[in-house]
Amino acid sequence: MLLYLHGFNSAPSSVKAQQVARYLARYHPEEPISIPHQATAPAAAMAQLLPIARSALEAGEPLRLMGSSLGGYLASYLVERLSEAHPCSDIRAVLVNPAVRPYELLSEVVGEQVNPYTGERYRVEPEHMEELKELDTPVIRRPEAYKVLLQSGDEVLDYRQAVQKYQCCELLLEPGGDHSFVGFEAHIPAALGFLGLKEPALERG
Repeated sequence: MLLYLHGFNSAPSSVKAQQVARYLARYHPEEPISIPHQATAPAAAMAQLLPIARSALEAGEPLRLMGSSLGGYLASYLVERLSEAHPCSDIRAVLVNPAVRPYELLSEVVGEQVNPYTGERYRVEPEHMEELKELDTPVIRRPEAYKVLLQSGDEVLDYRQAVQKYQCCELLLEPGGDHSFVGFEAHIPAALGFLGLKEPALERG
């Protein structure tokens, strides 16, 4: 199963999430995909995600994770925690401009927010920063389980934090770009290939 985790103030209808969903539907229609709308509170979000991930592992399926920004932070937690509980399972993650210390960045936006995709009004609370710290993975113990895509022009996150944290992982750093990861769609085949879904043969016109 592919579990896609969107970023802060995003949604399942985000551009990258839908690009991945369309690609899977076209080239890997047999692969289940889950793109949950994550709760605002990090603890509640993880309470949503853990049962989905565990159900795949308990069914003997590979767990393929893809996380963007804050979703990358949460995906790292899932890899590290579930790899300990299921050491013989196939668990891998592709992280796209992942957040490394989101509790520092989001502390600046405490208060009411509006989700641009759904129109939902919600609040970022101070206690959410502590919940995020509880999900931190300062030491990557399964570097072979990660492929990390970064662009140096990310205007939201300092890409150098991710370079340092994931330096032992498979890492692609492109100059320029932005937080949305410009040209992401072109990287989907290789990203899914890393997750164990073979790239399709080129179609002939």
